[in-house]
Amino acid sequence: MRAHLSETIFLCGFILICSSKTAGQTCRGKCGDVLEGCSCHATCASLQNCCADYNQSCFQVTPHSSSMLGGRALRILSLVLHPGGHLFCRFKGEIEQEGFIDSEGHGYCISPLLYETGWIPFTVSTDGIHFDRSGEYLSVHPSKADPAFEVTLVNARQWLNYGTPNMEGRLTMTWNSSLIGAEKVNIELWGYREFKGSTEAEVNGSSSLQAELSYLYTLGRNLSNTGAFGFIPEPSKDFSDWELGNIRITASSKSDGARDVQGLWSGGHVLAWHLEQAFRDDSAAWARNKCLQWDVLEKKLPNFLDELIDCPCTLAQARADTGRFHTDYSCDIERGSVCTYHPGSVHCVRAIQASPMHGSGQQCCYDRTGALVLTGDSTGGSTPDRAHDWGSPPYREPPRVPGYSHWLYDVMSFYYCCLWSDHCSIYLNLRPSSGCRNYQPPRAGVVLGDPHFMTFDGLSFTFNGKGEFYLVYSPDRELSVQARTEQVKLKNGTLAKATWLSSVAMKEKASDFIEVRLAEGHLQVLRNQKVLPFTEQRWMDLHGVFVFAPSLQNVTVVFLSGVAMEVRVHEGAMAVTVLLPTEFTNHTQGLLGLMNSDPSDDLLTQLGKIISPADATPEEIFAFGAGWNISKKSSLFTYDSKYLLDTYYFPPSHDHTFVPAFSQPERPDDLLVADTLTICVGEGAKFCKYDTLTTQSLTMGNATLRAYQNHLALIKALEPVVSCGWLLTPRNGMKNGTDYLERNTLSFTCNKGFILYGSTERTCLVDGTWTGKQPYCITDDYVGFSLGAVGSLSALVTMGVMIHLHNKKQDREKKEDQMVTQEQTC
Repeated sequence: MRAHLSETIFLCGFILICSSKTAGQTCRGKCGDVLEGCSCHATCASLQNCCADYNQSCFQVTPHSSSMLGGRALRILSLVLHPGGHLFCRFKGEIEQEGFIDSEGHGYCISPLLYETGWIPFTVSTDGIHFDRSGEYLSVHPSKADPAFEVTLVNARQWLNYGTPNMEGRLTMTWNSSLIGAEKVNIELWGYREFKGSTEAEVNGSSSLQAELSYLYTLGRNLSNTGAFGFIPEPSKDFSDWELGNIRITASSKSDGARDVQGLWSGGHVLAWHLEQAFRDDSAAWARNKCLQWDVLEKKLPNFLDELIDCPCTLAQARADTGRFHTDYSCDIERGSVCTYHPGSVHCVRAIQASPMHGSGQQCCYDRTGALVLTGDSTGGSTPDRAHDWGSPPYREPPRVPGYSHWLYDVMSFYYCCLWSDHCSIYLNLRPSSGCRNYQPPRAGVVLGDPHFMTFDGLSFTFNGKGEFYLVYSPDRELSVQARTEQVKLKNGTLAKATWLSSVAMKEKASDFIEVRLAEGHLQVLRNQKVLPFTEQRWMDLHGVFVFAPSLQNVTVVFLSGVAMEVRVHEGAMAVTVLLPTEFTNHTQGLLGLMNSDPSDDLLTQLGKIISPADATPEEIFAFGAGWNISKKSSLFTYDSKYLLDTYYFPPSHDHTFVPAFSQPERPDDLLVADTLTICVGEGAKFCKYDTLTTQSLTMGNATLRAYQNHLALIKALEPVVSCGWLLTPRNGMKNGTDYLERNTLSFTCNKGFILYGSTERTCLVDGTWTGKQPYCITDDYVGFSLGAVGSLSALVTMGVMIHLHNKKQDREKKEDQMVTQEQTC
C-alpha cells in the first residue's frame, strides 16, 4: 500500500514538473520550433505533443491557395476572434492590409496581388503591433488557379481579336455570383506593363525593370450581381498603350481600383477590344508597324537562344524526360491535340527550368509521327521564349514575372506579326527552333515490387533489407535520395519474409526536403516535414524543387538540376523511378549504382569495394544493400508517429534481426504455382514469381510485372538518337521530308524551269553528318548565262597567261642579247 502511495506521489510530482515546464510556453512567434516541454512543429499534431496554443498561433487557412493576382478570402482555421474586433494581416513581412471578422468570429485575410508563385508566409495581429501568429498559403500561376474563381471571357477568340476583320459585336463575361458576396458589383479593367525603374535600384543590383498591374478604368459600376455582363467596347483614347491586362469584379462598396480587396479576376489577355481607333480602321497595317517596332527592339536585347537546352529529338523522349520537360497545356495530346498556335503539331512540351541568366523558356512541338517540328519547315514549329511562361526565381523582377512577362515578350509579338498581320517570318526569324543535335536523354533507375532494383546501367537485383537506405547519393552534386522499406503484411495479417518501399525522401543542395510516402494505399507528400495538400492544386513551385501530383497514385518531384523522381503506386506497392541527367555520370553512389554505362561496378559499397554481379550470391547482395543504410544525422525522413519513432528513428537504420527469404521455391503443394507460371512470363518474370509467392498474391505479382514492363518502355523511350540537324529547302525547290534523325533520307526537287545542282538525296549518317552536298535550284537561262560567262572568263584567263609568258620570254631574250654585247665589248 505504501509502495503504491509512493508511486502515486511520484507520478503526480512528475506531472506537476512537466506542467510547470509547459505552462506559459507559447507558439506565438515560434512556429516550427520544438520547445523544451512541447512542440510548435508541424509534426506535433500526430505526435500529440503540441503546445496549448499551437493551433491558434500556427494556423492553417482554407482555401490554401490563391491566384497570384489575389482577391481571395483566406479563412484562418482554429482562430476565434471577437466579431467586433480588428484583424491585421502582413504578407511576407511587407504587405499589410486589414482583414475582417465575420459574425461567428472567423477571421479572414484577403490574398494580395503578387508577382510571384510559391508558398507565401504571412502573419496576423489583433492590435496592429504584435504580428506573432503565422500561417502560409500557396500563390499560383493565374492559369493554374481554380477556374471556379475566374471571370470567364465568353468566346475568347472574339475578345482576343476584336477589331480585326469580322470580329465585332457584343462581348460577354460570366462569373460565379456567390463568390462576390454582394448584390451590386463593379467591373474594372486593369492593365499590365513593365517599365524602367529607378536608377538607384539599378545601382543596387536590382533589375532596372519593374512590373506593374494597375487599374485603368471601370466598365460598369453598381451593376446587379447576376453572374453575367455584356457590352460593346469603344476604342480607348487615354489607355490604348496598355495592350495586356485583366478584368476584375468587386463589390460596389469598394472604391474604384482598390488594391487587395475581395474580387474575381479574368485571365490575362491581349486587350484588342480597347485598342485605339487606328487599330480598328486597319488592324493589319497597325499590327505590321507594331511587328516592325518589336523587330527593332528585340534585336537590341541580349541573345538568349544560346543558353537554352536543346529539345528532345522525339515525342517519346519529350514525354519521358519528366525532369526537364512538362506538358504544354496549349497543345496536349491527352486533351485532343488542340494546338491553336502550333498547327500541324499534336503535342508540345516546355522546359521546366528557365535559363539561368535571362530567365528564358524552351518549347518543343512534335507531329503525329513523333518528329520534332521546326520553324524552318512550318509556322507551327517549336518556338523558344525570351520570358519563361511559368516565370523563374526571384519572380517579382521582369522578365521573370509568371505569365505576364511571357505575354509581353513572346505572345504579343506573335499577335502583331502572325495573327494580325502577314509578317510571321519576322517573328520566326527571332524565335527559331533550337533543334536537338545536342540533346542527351537522362538515365533511369528504378525500385519496384518487393523490392527489386534496376540500376542506371541496367543491372537487376533484389534487396529485401528492412530500414532506411540511400538510393542515390552524390556528395559533390549535393543530391540525396533515400528509401524506407518495411515488412510486407499478408492479407491474413501475418508478416512475409520480404519488404517493400513505404517512403522515399529527397533533397538537392539548399532545396526544400520532399518526402513521398504510402498512406492508406495512396501517396502523401511532405515538404519540410509538413503534409502538402493537393486538393486544390496539382503543381507546386517550391524552394529549389517542383512537385506535380496529377493523382493520389502518381507524384513527380523535379529539382533544379533536372533530376526527377517519379513515384507510382501499383496495387498498393510503391515504385520509384529516378531520372538523372548525364551530368551525373561518375557522380552517383547507392543502391542504384555508379552511373557510368558499366553495370559490372554497380555493386559498389560505401567502403569503395566492388562486388562482381556475376559471382554475387543473394546473401552478398543483401550485405551490399545493408551497407547503404543512412545515418540518423543524414536522414531526410519525417518521424511523426509512435510507429515511425519506434520502428525507424530509435533503432538502427538497418534492422539486422530481419532475414528475408532469398528465394521462393515452387512447391508442388502451393496452389498459386500454376497460376504464377501462367501470369509471370517474359522479361521480369523472375521478379513476378518471387513477389507472387512471397506475398501469396497474384495481384501483387502482376503489379510487379507491369511496373517492370513500364520501366522497360521508359528505357526504350529514352534511347539516344542521332540528329544531323536541319537542312535548308532550296529556293525555288522542294524538300521531301522533315525528319533529320539517323538513317532518314531527304530528297530534293526543283520547280518547273529550274535545274537542281548538288545532291538530289541526302541521308543522315550515324556519326551525325549528312551525305552529299547542299542542293540549289537554278533557271535554264541562268545556267546558260553562267556557262557562257564561265567560257568567256576562261578565254580571258588563257589569253592573259599567254601574254604574260610571251612578255617574260621577250625580257629573257633581251637580257641575253645585252650579256652578249657586254662580252664582245670586254
